[in-house]
Amino acid sequence: MFIAIVGTRFAGKSTVEEFLIKQKGFTSVRLSLDNDSPSTPDISEGLSPYDDPATSKRNGGTSSNFRPVSFLVMNSPVASSFHFPSKQAIPARLSFASTSELLEHVTHNWRSNFVTVDLQTEEALQPFITRPFVLVVNVDAPLLVRFQRSVQAEFGTSSLHDFIRDHDSLFYGPHETTVASNVNPPQDITTGWALRGLTQYVHLSVINSFQSKHSLFAHLEELDLTNPERLRPGWDTYFMELASLASLRSNCMKRRVGAILVRKSRILATGYNGTPRGLTNCNEGGCARCNNGSETPDECVCLHAEENALLEAGRERVGDGAVLYCNTCPCLRCTIKIIQTGVKEVVYNLSYKVDDASAALFKEAGVTIRRHAPPPER
Repeated sequence: MFIAIVGTRFAGKSTVEEFLIKQKGFTSVRLSLDNDSPSTPDISEGLSPYDDPATSKRNGGTSSNFRPVSFLVMNSPVASSFHFPSKQAIPARLSFASTSELLEHVTHNWRSNFVTVDLQTEEALQPFITRPFVLVVNVDAPLLVRFQRSVQAEFGTSSLHDFIRDHDSLFYGPHETTVASNVNPPQDITTGWALRGLTQYVHLSVINSFQSKHSLFAHLEELDLTNPERLRPGWDTYFMELASLASLRSNCMKRRVGAILVRKSRILATGYNGTPRGLTNCNEGGCARCNNGSETPDECVCLHAEENALLEAGRERVGDGAVLYCNTCPCLRCTIKIIQTGVKEVVYNLSYKVDDASAALFKEAGVTIRRHAPPPER
């Protein structure tokens, strides 16, 4: 796995990198674009792998001359489950003279785990995003929190106004005449370094408003940052995502539900809830009950997503061993139809108010039902 960490200044990108290095065994890789940089990867000496890239040069990459910045402190002396090696035990980073050399190295060694904070432009990041082992993680924090961190680090920004101005230039792109005169060291930010353009490539977002490394690291553990399903979803996650996508076609005014009927990892049918074919869509007034809630004696005429999937497939196509994926636990009405058509397993994501009753019937009929939740997105 290769994780590229992007994000705003003083959000804690290097601290997330530190977590991956110390807790997950990742190797830090950096770009060294100085004129005297070697053309082959080498081990950088005398550098902390946890420097914040905000203090580096940004000329389409970063310099290897960093000033270490740490914004979060460990909760001490409270013992934690995190192990922090001594400075002598900190692994050295790999340094590369260009993005192409870095890409070649991580591609050749794709079974190993690497992390970088140096791909902070679209031009630098784009060659990496098509590779199936690359995960882009965005790290951000509230603006005031980041400003306070810059003050604590004596970064050189004299006021909140200046900090916001520099943030806007870095995130949205420079205005006609925008030079970050208060940045230490001074740097011209009219180099197309617009972070906003990177958001389209982000797989996972981390909001770092924590006051200690311990709290942030615990949050990263909960996010299951290195879950391999983030790179290639397993069958459950894959079909559940498709069920959620199908739900977007729903025209029911009450809720969006999608279902996928599968046998031997092959899709038999899809379904979403809404009024039957030929009737006015529910969201156009076709179902009086859904449009008026419980204030009408009318029966609901909407077909549920599970019903539509089962009707689309038919009993003969369902066959033995079929699995139904649904982003919402089936209601009692759908449960009896699922049992009748011969489905042997139901996988759902969100619970529903009658899921206990459904579970009881599934158990009696010998149908397995279980909940699957994809890795959290933030």
